[in-house]
Amino acid sequence: MMHRRAMLASVTLGLAAPAVAQAATEAGLAAAGWQHLEYDGLRPASFRSLADGVAVEGQGTGSFVWRRVQGAAGCLTWRWRVDAAPPPTDLTRRGGDDRALALAIGFQGWPARSTVWQRTQHAVAQARAGSHTLPRSVLIYAWGGTGQEPPSFYSPWMGGLGKVRILRPASAPTGRWFEERVDLATEWRAAFAGDPPPLQEIAIGTDADDTQSRISAMVERIRFAACA
Repeated sequence: MMHRRAMLASVTLGLAAPAVAQAATEAGLAAAGWQHLEYDGLRPASFRSLADGVAVEGQGTGSFVWRRVQGAAGCLTWRWRVDAAPPPTDLTRRGGDDRALALAIGFQGWPARSTVWQRTQHAVAQARAGSHTLPRSVLIYAWGGTGQEPPSFYSPWMGGLGKVRILRPASAPTGRWFEERVDLATEWRAAFAGDPPPLQEIAIGTDADDTQSRISAMVERIRFAACA
């Protein structure tokens, strides 16, 4: 009987440990201001908070973390590193577009030439998103892709409300840090025309479900500042 009880206790603890670890990880993200959300139909990746950023691990997974930001569009700097990533995939097409990392900046306002159709599709997406208020325009910076995509292109998933720029293709060296700097105001104007609206959020995502690839990556030292 004692042996059976010991076995039962061991199994119970074995099941509980991942749940406890996951709860601690989510608590660490929340303490740093991040919220972890899933993509429809995908197993979520594992995000954890770092001293000055986030790390992500997974196998055939996809999800993202986001947090609120405020202020006017200026310059954004960060550094990122990928140790394991999907192979090159075409990020201009819907489906099969895996990438190691995407850093997305959401804005409160619509593009100057937004259409009724775009606003309707946004409303549908917002109804599904629940309490997470979706940005109305987004700039996306990707680590992934074939390197043959245009310098910038509209996300195939966002109906013209998201503009993508690949900063590091999938062939970029792994195991080393890369420093990035982007002028959000200039890039928003080029993508959507008019003056950029206020910032709303920043999100960091990964997507490796189509290739079932392993992901291991980090993003650190995210800073918003006026452009010099």
